[in-house]
Amino acid sequence: MSVDLATVKRVARLARIAVSDQEAERMTSEINGILGFVEQLSEVNVDGVEPMTSVMPMTMKKREDVVADGDRAADIVANAPNSDRNFFVVPKVVE
Repeated sequence: MSVDLATVKRVARLARIAVSDQEAERMTSEINGILGFVEQLSEVNVDGVEPMTSVMPMTMKKREDVVADGDRAADIVANAPNSDRNFFVVPKVVE
């Protein structure tokens, strides 16, 4: 796959980038070089290769998944201006 000068100018216009004719010609050869490299990558045989998320093998640290109420209600409402039985008390705004 290769791109031509018209395609580069169209992409630049869609991206709202001002590109001169000289810059567009230079970009055409650069983009074609990049696309050539991508085509080379598609020729690599990757059968049997597992996908990687990192170069280094890592395992995530996991915590026990336990449902709990937190037991911190008193700490949460400690700085509230007004509370009642671990609930925030606010002024009535709707009648």
